Amino acid sequence: MSRIGRKPIDVPSGVNVTINGNHITVKGAKGTLEREFPKNFTVKVENNVLTVERPNDEKENKALHGLTRTLIHNMVEGVTNGFSKELEVNGVGYRAQKQGKNLVMNLGYSHQVIMPEPEGITIEVPAPNKIVVHGADKQQVGQFAAEIREQRKPEPYKGKGIKYVDEHIQRKEGKAGKGAKK
Repeated sequence: MSRIGRKPIDVPSGVNVTINGNHITVKGAKGTLEREFPKNFTVKVENNVLTVERPNDEKENKALHGLTRTLIHNMVEGVTNGFSKELEVNGVGYRAQKQGKNLVMNLGYSHQVIMPEPEGITIEVPAPNKIVVHGADKQQVGQFAAEIREQRKPEPYKGKGIKYVDEHIQRKEGKAGKGAKK
């Protein structure tokens, strides 16, 4: 049995969940999220508690039960609290700044890297070497943070590049010079 799939989801006050067949809409303070789910699952809301039930114990239904419940929980969590990812810019001369709705980064290239703020996402730059991505959709926040990191991945010798705040970069030792002792 799926332990996660059977857990009920508490719907906080101020959050409205609408179920239309296999289409679920969650509205809250941080925005509105919509998603389609497998048709064979039943999602019920009773007394501000949301439950996901699977029709039988087939392998595919067992696999999707916990996933479906977690995706709905992330939608409820996103419209109440939201999600955020923090990135750190390391390197001499590497910095980020916000100009209007654009994130402008100097990453050691001959040009500036400009990334527009997608809809549903807000970017903060509290310091020249720190970027914070906020949003209601967990998948969208993670995807945009990954796209920012992709502009200059951290390299293993000096650690220059963009990395997540909680990420540890495995460092390598540089090449030994001519006069190195054996």
